[in-house]
Amino acid sequence: MKNFKIKSHAKINLALNVVGKSKSLHRIESVVSFLDLYDEIKIKRIEDKKHEIIFKGKFSDGIKPKNTISQLLYNIDKKRLLKKKYKIIIKKNIPSKAGLGGGSMNAANILNFFVKKKLIKLKKKEMAEISNSVGSDVILGLYSKNLLLKKDNLIKTLPLKKIFHILIVKPDFGCSTKKIYSKVKKFSKPEFNSIPKNIFSIKFLKKKKNDLEVLALNEYPKLKNLKNFLDNLSNVEFTRMTGSGSAIIAYFSSAKKCDEAQKKVKNKFRNYWCKTSKTI
Repeated sequence: MKNFKIKSHAKINLALNVVGKSKSLHRIESVVSFLDLYDEIKIKRIEDKKHEIIFKGKFSDGIKPKNTISQLLYNIDKKRLLKKKYKIIIKKNIPSKAGLGGGSMNAANILNFFVKKKLIKLKKKEMAEISNSVGSDVILGLYSKNLLLKKDNLIKTLPLKKIFHILIVKPDFGCSTKKIYSKVKKFSKPEFNSIPKNIFSIKFLKKKKNDLEVLALNEYPKLKNLKNFLDNLSNVEFTRMTGSGSAIIAYFSSAKKCDEAQKKVKNKFRNYWCKTSKTI
């Protein structure tokens, strides 16, 4: 089998409301988009008794042997869906504990690959079950399209009529998703029972929020300082943390304005990861 190459795009939450909790998981609704920032994955069939997973790249350090990909392969093998073993090499261009869904999107894209290449046969419901057994946000990567995650876990894909130029800034620390969610003490009222026509307009999104952002800002003073700095950049449309952090994203109307802002951020926060990107 030849070496296949796939892209695993980062996801962002343009808006996120925590609307309740069922058992151990919080229920959220979120406006989600994907970026032209992606991890690079190579997949090759091997003649071996077990799968091989290799992480490379700038953000490969610290990834534990038990990760989203190993968990995905374990769950697939437990159901005896794959006839062969595979070598998977992931070049990590997306930082972990940033709220960009790097690991979850890796698992989703690998599952999609196996299904599309007809290496395993799964119905949509079965794909959702396997995704959820790996991580609650893995299912979003099965679409890799702009979408609305509704309070009942239904997903509606949406056309993106506007491209956002964004500046992603991740501090020199990550946020624990479990820790941030543990601080949720009250819930928001659902806002997306119906889909607004202007859901991707700047005017609409400016009025939205990420319920997890204020919790993260209160927990990490460095994050609050970063948010204040980004809020005061010239030409910025709005800023918002993605997921449970720690990355904060500044939104701009043009690539030029975004590039200008990046220079200022790099000069101020020399140890922070700073990357320009855009929605796809």
